[in-house]
Amino acid sequence: MKTLLIGLLGMSLAAGVLAHDEGKLAQMPPEGPYVQVSDVLPLPAFLPGLGILFVDPDTLPAGPFLSYDRDGKLSATVYMTPLEELKNGVAYDDLAVGSHEVTAVDIYYNAGHPGVESPHAHVVLFHDKRAKDRLAK
Repeated sequence: MKTLLIGLLGMSLAAGVLAHDEGKLAQMPPEGPYVQVSDVLPLPAFLPGLGILFVDPDTLPAGPFLSYDRDGKLSATVYMTPLEELKNGVAYDDLAVGSHEVTAVDIYYNAGHPGVESPHAHVVLFHDKRAKDRLAK
């Protein structure tokens, strides 16, 4: 069941994101309109578990946030979806992804932080099998 869910999530996300050039996002920094999150919010440049984040401010709060490892390699795409908005029926459809390759997905609760202060879910799409380890520290 978990494998089916990951596959369906990846297929549905990929369907809505074919409009960008993955090659331009593969190494940081991505071109505008993306900004480095730590340049605009009081957060460290590298967040253990999430890496170095970039986001197009017009896509907040959900993102996508592009997550790079310490070597500047795109490792994950992260979404931050406020729980209250989901509870009230807000849908986040056709969100972009940093890369169409998705090897694993983590979904977990976050109580809030600068930029997305309300409780929300982090949805993390890892783009290769070693990405999670590289983003851990």
